[in-house]
Amino acid sequence: MTPPAVADSSTNSPVAASQVWSSLADRVLAGLPITEAEALAVLACPDNELLSLLDAAYRVRRKHFGNRVQLYFLMNAKSGLCPEDCSYCSQSKISKAEIPKYNLLDRERLLEGARIAAEQGACTYCIVISARGPNEREISAVEAIVPEIKRQHDLKICACLGLLSDEQAQRLSNAGVDRVNHNVNTGGTYYSKICTTHTHEDRVATLRSVRDAGMEMCSGGIVGMGEQPADLVEMAFLLRDLGVHSIPVNFLNAIDGTPLAGRSDLDPRYCLKVLAMFRLANPDREIRIAGGREIHLRSLQPLGLYAANSLFVGDYLTTKGQAPQADYDMLTDLGFEVVMTGEAAGN
Repeated sequence: MTPPAVADSSTNSPVAASQVWSSLADRVLAGLPITEAEALAVLACPDNELLSLLDAAYRVRRKHFGNRVQLYFLMNAKSGLCPEDCSYCSQSKISKAEIPKYNLLDRERLLEGARIAAEQGACTYCIVISARGPNEREISAVEAIVPEIKRQHDLKICACLGLLSDEQAQRLSNAGVDRVNHNVNTGGTYYSKICTTHTHEDRVATLRSVRDAGMEMCSGGIVGMGEQPADLVEMAFLLRDLGVHSIPVNFLNAIDGTPLAGRSDLDPRYCLKVLAMFRLANPDREIRIAGGREIHLRSLQPLGLYAANSLFVGDYLTTKGQAPQADYDMLTDLGFEVVMTGEAAGN
């Protein structure tokens, strides 16, 4: 049943609406987790209460991260050769999207990507391959390059290599990988609608292997694939329960040639409500506005950072992102501070 405080949010009084969301923030700041009903109420927030909701999310964000923003840089280290059938992905075996296809980049290209990441102010360099999981050559290459990148650029390393065994995760940890990204993508109930070649539990098992190897877990999802609000809440609570450190929230870029091409279920206000829900459900975790923000948040992108505290800078895997200077200008206009290399993103 929806708690009384949240049920009252349907009032037409702006003051009462502000008090409802402020009260919810008070409870989160006091260490009380939000309930499923409260999370659903956040996603159903009336548009005329959106600024009050964002104020509540910002209070929680400010406690744990102040006005600091961490930037990430993606390197698509192996493109378009994935045997999985994820319906959102331009690199899957069922995609007809016209994208570059190549095997693992060589040492020089990976180092060049790290140099660009450092120049663009990123603290974390994300090495991503399209695969079910890494083969021996690929994992050995990552093991070899990570110490070199750290020596030259003092970047944190996030590896996104697909499904991992316990032994592979431990090897990455031993090599100095700081965190591993493996998105759960949506709630477990909906997962079979977007992929059939592996299960939601396969993805969760990889996260457990990462955690057991002593690395940070990075895992989030994609909004706008036809899921229900309850699926997003299920995902947010799973990430909370797993103890995921960093949560990228993507908004579907419906790429031509993929099964989800042409889908457009989102508006900017709903996207902001999603970010607020993830912040309130995971108050002290890094929430990153990831792929699709330029398409779906559009002119409201700055408001997203009142809930989220990190961004990808530059391009994504197979799609273009906003020009880095536009992101820097946005952060300056907000009065926010970019976390510099070597600094921690939290308190």
